[in-house]
Order: sequence, then C-alpha cells, then structure tokens
Amino acid sequence: MPIGTGHARERHADARAAVNRTKPSESPWGIVDLRGHAESDISLSYPHDAVVIVAGLPGSGKSTLLHRWSPAAAIVDPRTTRTACEALMPSWLPYAVYRPWARLRHMRWMRAEMRRTRPLLIHDCGSRAWMRRWLAHNARRAARPLHMVVIDVGPREALSGQHARRRLTSRRVFSTHQRGLARMLSGLEQDGLPTSMGLSSVVLLDRASRERATRVRFSRGPSSAAGN
Repeated sequence: MPIGTGHARERHADARAAVNRTKPSESPWGIVDLRGHAESDISLSYPHDAVVIVAGLPGSGKSTLLHRWSPAAAIVDPRTTRTACEALMPSWLPYAVYRPWARLRHMRWMRAEMRRTRPLLIHDCGSRAWMRRWLAHNARRAARPLHMVVIDVGPREALSGQHARRRLTSRRVFSTHQRGLARMLSGLEQDGLPTSMGLSSVVLLDRASRERATRVRFSRGPSSAAGN
C-alpha cells in the first residue's frame, strides 16, 4: 500500500494499522487482508442474518467462489436475472435495449431477499458506488449486517478468466469496472473502512487465497448490524 508524506503519511499509517490480519478461520471485522495467504484453507464465519457481497472484476472467479459457498446460503446472481429476462424477449432484441428493466428486476430481487431471514450471498462487481450505497441502505432497513469479500486478482488474471469461461465483457464495460474497483480499493487502503459504505467487514482475497477460501459459515448467535 502506498505511503504518503506529512499528514497523509499519518493517515495512511492509521489505515494500515486498521487492517485486520485475523486468522482466516475467525469472523472477519473491519478490513481483513488475506492477499498472499496460501498456507492453509480459509473458512469465513458470519452471523446467520448476514448479507455478504462477493465482488471483483468480471472473470475474477466470483461465480466459482459462490458455487463453492452455495450450500451455506441463498445466492443472488445477476446472470440468473439476465437469463430470465432474455427468455421473455425476442431473440433479435439486443440486451442493451432492455438492460434497465433487467437491472430493476434484479434490484427488486435483492431487496426481497434481504427482507428474508436466511443467509444471503450477493454476486456484484463492487465497482459502482451508487450500488454499494443502495445495498447498504437496504441492508440497514432490513436490520441485517452487511459484509463484502473482494477478489483482487488484477485485470490480466480477470481477462484470462473471462476467456477460460467464454464470458467476454466489452472493453468499455471492463474498463469502467476496473476504474471503479480501483477507486474503492485505493480508498480502503488509504483511509480504512468508512462508515458510509455500511459494511461491517471487507475481506481481500487474491488468486492464491481465493483458492484457499474453501468454506463460509453462517452461525446463529448474537448478531450486530454495526457499520450499517
């Protein structure tokens, strides 16, 4: 993480000190940086009513991770919404035409799932500030703690993942996600976890630790929506 000078250096030092190097089997709180962790399996534990956003660039491995974790929680995946919308539309109609309707339908699905009590995993790029605010607002209204897991593998690895899965994102859309995610990560590294994001924790994974993130648990017990 870059270190500044003068007051900026002190602020960055405080942010670095706030990064939690918690053991990967414990419950995450604040910023938990597991990038570079490849020695043992990672098991994350959250409250039973938690909403966990799994974020990262297209092709970073979000779907693979969610599939691995799916026995523990319900999953809201935008690809499911897109497939359902495409099935209702004529094949000749470009997706871009009805994308706003598909997005609205997807947001209604996320909001409905948040109002339920079961554990929830949300597939999202994490790069759009307005979507992060919307998710925080709805989690707060549902009195549910909000957490995030960010798969930080870099653009080259993400593009390779897209080609491997034959799910290609346009250069313009990918660049937009890349810039948005970079801004979010830079803010976390420089200033720590702001209360405005409504998050109780952010877990940072890279390629190695993503492969080690073998399990997620949602345990019953005292729950806190602090940060929301």
